[in-house]
Amino acid sequence: MTSRSAEHDGLLACLSAQRACVLAIVSDLDETSWRRSVVPTGWTPLGLLEHLGEAERLWGQIVLAGRVTPRQWPSAEADRADAGFVSDQGVVDVIAFYQDQCRQTDRVLAGLAPDDRPPGVRRPDLPTPVDNVRDVVLHLVEETARHAGHLDIARELLDGRTGLGPR
Repeated sequence: MTSRSAEHDGLLACLSAQRACVLAIVSDLDETSWRRSVVPTGWTPLGLLEHLGEAERLWGQIVLAGRVTPRQWPSAEADRADAGFVSDQGVVDVIAFYQDQCRQTDRVLAGLAPDDRPPGVRRPDLPTPVDNVRDVVLHLVEETARHAGHLDIARELLDGRTGLGPR
């Protein structure tokens, strides 16, 4: 295990805070709202949460660890280019999938330092170029924060709730 630095701890704290925001924003949605789209592109809160789980899986397992565990179910995102961040899975299952992927990313990150070059950083198919652990964590923070904002707006449009999540 690597020794912890202030930078390492700060990066992980930022990522953890953004994940907590995502879960707080959607925490008490009803079943209909989870599956309802309020935007022209058609994504749903449930589909976006599944997408965030897939992002954690890609960056945490494939890129950082160089290995990946099998999916619980086929990913609409991976199997269909037009999936548009929707999901046919159960709400409880998607939440559990997201939380599990976050835990797996955290376990991998516990053994890495910001300057480490994990095995998957040189993959030619990555949507964002990365050179080290720092780049990967910053990408996850950015992606999670961006989608937390999307979920904030969707939540307001779905039921008028605003100001949700830890700030």
